[in-house]
Amino acid sequence: MAVTAKMVKELREMTGAGMMDCKKALVETDGNIEAAVDLLKEKGLAKAAKKAGRVAAMGLVRTAIAADGKSAAIVEVNSETDFVAKNEQFLHLLDVIQNAILDTKAADVDAVLTTSTPEGTIADLITNATATIGEKITFRRVSVVEKADDEFFGSYMHMGGKISALAVLKGETNETVAKNIAMQVASMAPTYVSQSDIPSDVVEHERELQLQMMKADPKMAGKPEKVLQGILKGKVDKHFKDQCLLDQEFFLDPKMKVANFLKDNKVELVSFVRFQTGEGIEKREENFAEEVMSQIKG
Repeated sequence: MAVTAKMVKELREMTGAGMMDCKKALVETDGNIEAAVDLLKEKGLAKAAKKAGRVAAMGLVRTAIAADGKSAAIVEVNSETDFVAKNEQFLHLLDVIQNAILDTKAADVDAVLTTSTPEGTIADLITNATATIGEKITFRRVSVVEKADDEFFGSYMHMGGKISALAVLKGETNETVAKNIAMQVASMAPTYVSQSDIPSDVVEHERELQLQMMKADPKMAGKPEKVLQGILKGKVDKHFKDQCLLDQEFFLDPKMKVANFLKDNKVELVSFVRFQTGEGIEKREENFAEEVMSQIKG
């Protein structure tokens, strides 16, 4: 029986196995869907579908710069446990993904997952890795950055990929300065380059919050309006100080601001990206006893 795309799609939806694996299984079973499902189960490739509901909040984030130096990318690939993040197949998968991204400039999750490689699409490789490794593997996010001719990159990966940072700088190329700024981003986790980059609604929200706190403070009663406005501005500026990279204390010299460090080295900061493994993912706490009992009852 001829194997059709519809049959492959149906088998993939039933098992969660990769497209090429589904096609091979159908060819081997002469188009018999049920037999193909059994074959995939025997090979362990149908296991991936069962892991879809699990939480994958561990893994690694990687920074990679293209060979021509014109673009760079940060990617995050998650696993369920930190142990799997050291698995050779997982690390190879991460290499394949980052190289494919640098080659294609795929800048969002959907584009990355449909990217073809000599080993198959990224989506198929992830499905196969989930089945083989035995944990849910997910491609979470990507940031692709391209630089101008007068700009240069600084990158840093902390603890082998728990935190990765990428900075774009402008001026006289200095690899030490570039790495130090990337380390600053990784360690101090800024949100903005400077206060001028903070959205006005975010500033207004904080201003209103600080204003209400001041009104409730008896010490503020009777102070002139001009004084109150000065205090308010100081409180708002202080709140955003650590969120703005240029206003932060330089990690190698707390007496110096990052802005001064850059100025002294005749370098300007253009932008930065920071990924931390699993940030924002709700990590589900498993009750082992309940899990065993649910499996027995099931």
